[in-house]
Amino acid sequence: MLTDPSQKYRAIAPVDLPERRWPSRTLRQAPTWLSTDLRDGNQALFEPMNRERKLRLFHELVRIGFKEIEVGFPAASRIDFETVRHLIDEHLIPDDVTPMVMTQLRADLITETVKSVAGARRVIVHFYNAIAPAWREIVFGMSVPQIITLVEDHIALFRRLTAVHPETEWILQYSPETFCMAELEVSLEVCNAAIRAWDAGPRRRMIINLPTTVEVSTPNVFADQIEWMDRRLERREHIILSVHPHNDRGTAVACAEQAMLAGAQRVEGCLFGNGERSGNVDVVTLALNLYTQGIAPGLDFSDIAALARVAEECTALPIHPRHPYVGDLVFTAFSGSHQDAIAKGFAAQRPDAPWRVPYLPIDPTDLGRTYDSIVRVNSQSGKGGIAFLLQRDHHITMPRRMQVEFSAIVQALADASETELTSEHLWDVFERTYLAPVQANPDFSYRTFLAPVLEQRRFIYRRHCLHPHPDGERIVLELADTEGNVRTVEGSGNGPIAATVAALGLALRIDSYEERSLGVGANAQALAIVEAALPTVPGSRFGVGRHENITTASIMAVLSAASRFAGEEQGKG
Repeated sequence: MLTDPSQKYRAIAPVDLPERRWPSRTLRQAPTWLSTDLRDGNQALFEPMNRERKLRLFHELVRIGFKEIEVGFPAASRIDFETVRHLIDEHLIPDDVTPMVMTQLRADLITETVKSVAGARRVIVHFYNAIAPAWREIVFGMSVPQIITLVEDHIALFRRLTAVHPETEWILQYSPETFCMAELEVSLEVCNAAIRAWDAGPRRRMIINLPTTVEVSTPNVFADQIEWMDRRLERREHIILSVHPHNDRGTAVACAEQAMLAGAQRVEGCLFGNGERSGNVDVVTLALNLYTQGIAPGLDFSDIAALARVAEECTALPIHPRHPYVGDLVFTAFSGSHQDAIAKGFAAQRPDAPWRVPYLPIDPTDLGRTYDSIVRVNSQSGKGGIAFLLQRDHHITMPRRMQVEFSAIVQALADASETELTSEHLWDVFERTYLAPVQANPDFSYRTFLAPVLEQRRFIYRRHCLHPHPDGERIVLELADTEGNVRTVEGSGNGPIAATVAALGLALRIDSYEERSLGVGANAQALAIVEAALPTVPGSRFGVGRHENITTASIMAVLSAASRFAGEEQGKG
């Protein structure tokens, strides 16, 4: 049993910000994005990326539009050092992309870091050190004044080292690690000391990056912390205010969104939320959240499946099938009511209208996804989803009552097979139920549900002749059964359908008849659908006929319905 949390844990104190403005603001533009997949994301991998995979992921990040990419910790990793030098020496970094490298506040590491990026056209160098009480007191044993001196001395060293490389535009980023757990007054004092030491100004850009190094509070508290800092940072007009949310509480995306409302102009994160512990903020989710609100994210996820494949191959981390926007199942509905609503939404959606498809917050085609797997069928599915797949993939538009009938057959089959039925499986079931007197497919237990009817069919169409008759028309109809026995029957009526019913000698009542076209042009097939009733069997049954000639299709539809009744009657016997 869990211990009493009130005796063990302490909530982060609320921020004294009585006139907070962020709750009433609205996001209107995307932030500057920094991908840290090659650094923060890489150090969280069971098997860190080699140089080849790092380069492949770098080029993919460039392709989708990142303008700032943290390429590594070159002073701590030989692979990172060599990768950074390769990118610079081989001129592989586009002019509009700025690489970033990271280092702790140690003279030897800073010297090595400058060496790793010297000669680049432009580079961000990221300094960080932890400032929260637990780190000051337990890890480093340093006072706040000592931390400030540490920051000032190492930035001064950095300025001296970079002064001899005027060919490079040097941008300093300072992160007070563990910001979210530190006293705001201490965070402000340390950040302002860094700003003064770098002498941030119009020609000396600087980034102040405020991380939730370990997520320990609700997103609104983090937003308050960001707004508090935003109001008080020195030389604010020359500072880019950045955030680096982690996901320990599962709210990194919310923290980032609210931080942007509070004044953050830049967000650091990883594709699909990779990172230490529970991960960094998920840049894909965050960016596409903006997209669904009508804000261009500045990143191209129009082929999100390809991006996912590259990320999985480079990191060896699988993407969860329910991961927002990219997971294999996020555009998939199994629930019958959801399927029905989605099908109706697609039918109503117009290309030039705002997106309004129920249950789908984004148009999958915007992400390079297709509608192939949006509606999938299992035992929880309903008639709407089944009808949608048949209409979309096979141009079969079933009457409403036929949807009910066919969905019961499909769901019974899904229950028995304990598997998902694809669109191809649905078409197979449709054909075997209404069109084709063929043997059962053993893969999906057709023998249990369909074979009794199929094996007992007596009315398989071979050919027919129609002749004028005082009653309207007379039909001579040649039939076969599943055993190959052939017989000829005749009947008259006021049209081909009535004549066919008379020829069968059954008390069959045709309650409805509909025609469909399965294509366009002279060779398009016709589909005829009849709903029939038989006094000796409760309810009605549907029959379907398919042929180039609509009259022949109509005759076949009557035979289909009659065969289903006959099969049920014999099955009872």
